Amino acid sequence: MKKKVTVLIADDQTLFREGIKDLLENEKGIEVVGESADGPETVRLAKKLRPDVILMDIKLPQMDGVTATRQIRKECPQTNVLMLSSFEDEAHVMEAIQAGANGYLSKMLPASELVNALKTFAHEGVMIPQGVMSKLIAGLRQMGNTSAEASLVALTKTEIRVLALLGRGKANKEIAKYLECSVKTVKNHLNSIFQKLEVTNRTEAVVKGIEMGLISAEDST
Repeated sequence: MKKKVTVLIADDQTLFREGIKDLLENEKGIEVVGESADGPETVRLAKKLRPDVILMDIKLPQMDGVTATRQIRKECPQTNVLMLSSFEDEAHVMEAIQAGANGYLSKMLPASELVNALKTFAHEGVMIPQGVMSKLIAGLRQMGNTSAEASLVALTKTEIRVLALLGRGKANKEIAKYLECSVKTVKNHLNSIFQKLEVTNRTEAVVKGIEMGLISAEDST
């Protein structure tokens, strides 16, 4: 029997939080295990419940979502954080990803898209939409983080192509279709990329790929 994806919802707006909970409780394969309305409570419940995914509001009282994310990723590395925010500017996206958020979604998404995004994120560990990814890339470019390190990383042409597709927010099935190969082969490429870049997930791989100049802004379009 397939394990349900456990979710903790962190948002200080009761109506929004309860609406998300009602939405997710009607979905097979997803179980809401907790709710929190502030940063400290979110960190406490994360350590107690060890959920698969936290839907994290970026603006929480007492401790903001970015600070809470940084602490949770340190103490609960197996828990993924999916940032939900009404802010989509480069500064907020950069801050969230640098704190360890695995994905970033707008609160303005239709309910059906949020559910699909959560399912994809839970199974594949990536959810940075194309528009948000382009802002992340722009922010990294402005910081001047690209370096000559790229020449020291022996990614194959196929692996660089996979990395570029990650930068476009593509899921494993979509990448397999692009490359005309199996999903298993895509997973093998991802494992190799993670090892070579010394990262642990897709978001980190994309960020490091951008920083090292392995992929560019054009790869996100």
